[in-house]
Amino acid sequence: MNHLTKTDFIQYLNCPESLWLLKNKKEEYNKHKGEFSEFQQKIIDEGYQVEEYAEKLFPEAINIPTANTSVEETKEKLSGIGVSFLQPSFSYSSCFARIDILEKLDDNTYHIYEVKSSTSIKTGKTQNHIIDASFQKYVMENAGYSVSKISLIYLDKEYRKNGEIIASDLLKVEEITDRVNEIYSETRNNIKQAISFINLESIDENICSCYTNTQSNHCDSFSYFNDKITDSSIYKLASIRRNKIEDLISMDCISLLDIPVGYKLSSRQASQIESLRINQPIYNKGNIKKTLSSLQFPLHFFDYETYASAIPKVDGIGPHKHLVFQVSMHTMYEDGSIEHFEWLGKKMELPTEMLEKMQDKTGYNGTFISWNSPFENLCNKQMIESIPNHADYLNYINSNMFDLMIIFKEDYIDYRFQGSSSIKKVLPILCPEPELSYKNLAIQDGSMAMDNWGKMMLDTNFNKDINKTRKDLLKYCRLDSLAMVEIYKKLKLIE
Repeated sequence: MNHLTKTDFIQYLNCPESLWLLKNKKEEYNKHKGEFSEFQQKIIDEGYQVEEYAEKLFPEAINIPTANTSVEETKEKLSGIGVSFLQPSFSYSSCFARIDILEKLDDNTYHIYEVKSSTSIKTGKTQNHIIDASFQKYVMENAGYSVSKISLIYLDKEYRKNGEIIASDLLKVEEITDRVNEIYSETRNNIKQAISFINLESIDENICSCYTNTQSNHCDSFSYFNDKITDSSIYKLASIRRNKIEDLISMDCISLLDIPVGYKLSSRQASQIESLRINQPIYNKGNIKKTLSSLQFPLHFFDYETYASAIPKVDGIGPHKHLVFQVSMHTMYEDGSIEHFEWLGKKMELPTEMLEKMQDKTGYNGTFISWNSPFENLCNKQMIESIPNHADYLNYINSNMFDLMIIFKEDYIDYRFQGSSSIKKVLPILCPEPELSYKNLAIQDGSMAMDNWGKMMLDTNFNKDINKTRKDLLKYCRLDSLAMVEIYKKLKLIE
């Protein structure tokens, strides 16, 4: 008999077939889900850190070890004189639940506290805190206990670290009993269906429930269940929504080339399909030339790398706020000459030194060019809050920023980008030179950069060569800003 946990249940609601594969053919599931990254481990570890602060709100709580005997030990502890309990476990039928914090009330009913490392109550498809809590209530009540209150403990988005972190300042406690009760009947029915489904001997393994979802909402095992889907499928259509996927599937259109002429598409989507048909990019030379000529020299192609954590590490920073720890900037002058500036933090501290050096380098001159400017814009706004004496300079950057990525959403479409405007999709198509490949780097994306720098700053057991790690970080960030320079040059050469 396969068992069901809270995590399993959320996976079932997103894609029942994916959970069935995990429970019944785990080796096959593991082949398709991808490797477990260090960044994913960071998120898990931070969840535990938030729990540790939440537990400080209940200083007299009895801790129940998370061992194989935890269910029996929970029964024993709850029958004693204790009032609050950490990590009590309950089982019913095929279901298992471990509660973060449990409080016994005067009327012998119980108050469940679920601890979350987010700064709000999530009710989306992949994260739904109300459904999480509803599952916990179901298991506990069917195990013979009465639950009269349910609350979530989560991070206060307004909190800013200032010296020692006080748990009651960092965290918010919000009761959600009524919200849980509203969906409880539905949750109960879904749990029963989930148990039945994961214990089926066989299912149709040629399709999964994610079939009509957009690509970002596909389950980890999508390729297992849908092995005939190619890189030119409708899922690669730029900015496609679920309703359009459903419509196209109903017409037996799976490949982009299956989409009939005249079908209602955005101009970007239509250009993507036309690019595939003629096997070459579609671009608007006039618009690109006009856009680039409007930029004021010098051009500062720049990129930030940031560190964010559930529990802020630096005064002035809040939960999950961006701490800029690195910048790379290639400055191009009107005569075509280029200078490079870079900075990489040596401590876990606010980047005051970086801003001083950037301002000395650029002054209040020129256009700042980024890729996906809302990110750099947000980082600058957060630095204005934490380092207000550089507000004028940061406001200048934000007021004189150009997003190079916009061109690849509007005026330069290539089917080989696969519907994306990410720099990692655009660069190898426009600039295929090996020296411009991210694949040749030890650090290949922002998550890896964050993880390596964070561990280098915080982990006393950091076992990598620090000098090499710093060089790897500099190489990665340098390529981000250099890539924009090279893409800009290619755009200028368009005929």
